Amino acid sequence: MNNQSLFYESGERAVLLFHAFTSTPRDVISLARALERANYTVYAPVFSGHGTSNLDDLFNYSIEDWIKDGEEALAFLKDKGYEEIAVFGLSLGGVVATHLLLNEEAAIGGGTFSAPVTTTYDHHVTENFLSWYKTVKRTKGYERDELAGLMSKAEIELKEMFANLKTFVSKMEEEYPTLDKKIFIGQGEKDELIEPDTARIFRESLSQAEVSIKLYEDGEHVITTGSVGKELQTHVLTFLSTLNWDGGDN
Repeated sequence: MNNQSLFYESGERAVLLFHAFTSTPRDVISLARALERANYTVYAPVFSGHGTSNLDDLFNYSIEDWIKDGEEALAFLKDKGYEEIAVFGLSLGGVVATHLLLNEEAAIGGGTFSAPVTTTYDHHVTENFLSWYKTVKRTKGYERDELAGLMSKAEIELKEMFANLKTFVSKMEEEYPTLDKKIFIGQGEKDELIEPDTARIFRESLSQAEVSIKLYEDGEHVITTGSVGKELQTHVLTFLSTLNWDGGDN
């Protein structure tokens, strides 16, 4: 287990949390702690290429790798004896969580936070990432010419990465009408990376699911932290209490 992963073994009910692109489980640590206090076992792994000192490590991986990470995380909890698992993810993590909800029987319910789970809108991750990437490389002492080359390569890598992600999501979209689990959708209305209307489109595509959607008026992209994160914790805990754990009604 990557030493940045979170694993809080508490109650008999398990929750899997996935972090956002470029980040680590620090995105979800507050939520994880709240769930632990409520007697849930929580596992939040680190996606491949994330949590390192070199941003370029991200370019060695793709959505297929992160989906595999998600499947392995679910298997980790199953190996620990948890047969029914709720799965949630922030942004990129929401794509992985949605895949598991569509394809894994053990994923009994869960959902997304600020996730690009439809192809209707383009996201704004590339430009935000490149600005951050440039700042980081400058602080490491790269000269202008060398930095320009790195930026060009990074832009090409990102475009390919997100084109693959969009193709993957488009295939998932075809399956949304078949999903009949309980789903939670959380979305900040001031999200600077994902078009907030994505949440509505996702909800409307889940024609057989029982959907709970929460829109956070002051929420930006990372709705798992700060005051909005506190609201989200309450809503997620309420949602979890409605799931059919052990195949029974709650």
